[in-house]
Amino acid sequence: MESTNEFVAKIHDKQKKDEENKRRQGQGSPSDKLPTNRNKG
Repeated sequence: MESTNEFVAKIHDKQKKDEENKRRQGQGSPSDKLPTNRNKG
């Protein structure tokens, strides 16, 4: 069983990555995630 510190570090790392991904994909907007919608309009 892993230590609490390792567990917390993993959670924080995942949250950080999730936050970066959200920013990259336009605040988690589904239409911005789909490549087929990028060239419309």
